[in-house]
Amino acid sequence: MSALNRWKLLWSYLRRQDDVRALPVEYIVETTARCNIYCPMCPRETHPQPKEDMDEQVFRRLVDESAGTAEHMMLIGLGEPLLDPRIFDRIVYCEQHGISTLISTNGTLLDEKAAARLLDSPLSHITLSFDGYSRETFEFYRKGAKFDRVRDNFVRFCRMKHERGSKLKITVQMVRMDGNRHEEADFIRFWRGVPGVDLIRVKEDETNLLRPEPRGRQPKHPCHYLWRGAMYVRHNGDVYPCCQSYMLDGQPVGSLRRQSLREIFNGAPMRQMRRLHAQGRAAEIDICARCCTVIPHPILAAGSLLLHGRIVRALLPLVERWSYRLFGGRMLKPQAAPAPQPLVQIGPAGRGPSDSR
Repeated sequence: MSALNRWKLLWSYLRRQDDVRALPVEYIVETTARCNIYCPMCPRETHPQPKEDMDEQVFRRLVDESAGTAEHMMLIGLGEPLLDPRIFDRIVYCEQHGISTLISTNGTLLDEKAAARLLDSPLSHITLSFDGYSRETFEFYRKGAKFDRVRDNFVRFCRMKHERGSKLKITVQMVRMDGNRHEEADFIRFWRGVPGVDLIRVKEDETNLLRPEPRGRQPKHPCHYLWRGAMYVRHNGDVYPCCQSYMLDGQPVGSLRRQSLREIFNGAPMRQMRRLHAQGRAAEIDICARCCTVIPHPILAAGSLLLHGRIVRALLPLVERWSYRLFGGRMLKPQAAPAPQPLVQIGPAGRGPSDSR
């Protein structure tokens, strides 16, 4: 059923259909909105979050309704996953429904006990976020986190994984920003020497907080997130077409508290967004006109639907690296339009054109 679902999504994407009789293969699920550090590049600093966790009924509804079609869930959002008291149970529940999981952690709570529980769980992938090589740089971007403690937590976790022979994939990731790009080589050299690390990833900052906000952007290709996912599910059950849409003050396209997953994914707001992207009018959508996430070439987008979501997630950093080495990033870069178009705010009611913020 999973492969058939992917073929349906691929067919709809290639034909630019707004009516999609399938479900996404990936989801970003905010199981908690709580966090214990302050990061100047994090959207939660402009979007204050409640100290709440996702209701178990909402989480189980998402997993139950997506079982058989969902292949990968990233149990992350604007909170620290290890603050969710149910995170280990949620990982198991996904595995019981054939869905692989990923979490990303700031490492402040990854003590030896938590490390052992993660390694004993069916978690398939973890990203260790470490935005700098020096104490000064790290603690500037991760205020409230102690450099030595987090580094030691991460190194111990990687070594425990190596000693156990665990199949868990570990990615150590740095987000490249103006204040840490000079440390990239040292960052890579240090983590390359830690046993248990599977991948070292240095990625571009995809938020709008530490750089000017783009406007009037016109993607050259339709955004495959609207067909493939990952859809973004907030802790309160609100569903957004992608992770950027909430950070850009977009409206939810539905709620799992009131609608089924199929009703949301093929509802009027999602169909309107797909239609505008297919017609080359993505810049008319408020959130899409201001989004700074790269949209891959259709060849890469189609490839992401030919392979299982778990494999795609594992290959993504390698695809990014080789795309830039071989093609200068052309297969991952969108095309910008010189002039903005009238903006459309997509909401639950499928409202028409309106002024931007």
